[in-house]
Amino acid sequence: MADFATLATSLQGGVLRVTLERPAVRNAMSLQMVGELREVLAQAEASGDVRVIVLRGAGGHFCAGADLQDMAQARQRELAGDPGAIAGVNARFGELCGAFARTGIATVAVLEGSVMGGGLGLACVVDVALAGQAAQLRLPETSLGVVPAQIAAFLVERIGASQARRLAVTGARLSAEQALALGLVHEVHEEGGALDAALAATLAQMLRCAPGAVAATKALMARALHTPAAHLVEDAAQLFAQAARGAEGIEGMTAFLQKRSPSWAPQ
Repeated sequence: MADFATLATSLQGGVLRVTLERPAVRNAMSLQMVGELREVLAQAEASGDVRVIVLRGAGGHFCAGADLQDMAQARQRELAGDPGAIAGVNARFGELCGAFARTGIATVAVLEGSVMGGGLGLACVVDVALAGQAAQLRLPETSLGVVPAQIAAFLVERIGASQARRLAVTGARLSAEQALALGLVHEVHEEGGALDAALAATLAQMLRCAPGAVAATKALMARALHTPAAHLVEDAAQLFAQAARGAEGIEGMTAFLQKRSPSWAPQ
């Protein structure tokens, strides 16, 4: 991985750990951080060595939302004659969320402290969200007079329209346990050893799954969000057949019959 100004990265055993590194501002997401997160994802997808990406924040917070300095600068550019500056800044974050939502790599977010705005958006697009008990999740945009434009669609996918609307019209602050009840996060653990142990257990489960099968399944599920199940029967059958004939399918079935771990699983 290249060196980044706003991120710290480490790769070991197929797990890429990406830490948001702006603790002085609770890891507020600057345009530079958005660009670096896009770059780290692109590098991971191109490398072929990354099977899981873990997102976490430095200093006890995940992410306190967008860096308002970027928005102020965009507003100044609009006043100077660039009418698309604010929309452009907002769209770049939406493109980041979309990229993480589409990736075939398994993704995990460890949510601690502040999880607001853009941080909440990232929490909505990862495959597994683990939260510390003290985490506070919030969708504050409407209380600030703006719109959670790039987060709204992903929030609806995560928790459904009714609960998403409730959060939007109240600007509600959620505890980790409340977020768990809504399905916004998948597990809640005490910060420290318990949360780290939960992450380790999740990673162990993920690494037992074949990476190609994971990517194909994620893509199929993304289609299923907008396609009736009956319309996917033939495509799904062909996808299954392709996987069963492929190297992973043959190795997985053989390993099962031989009562051993498949080649992609940690030994």
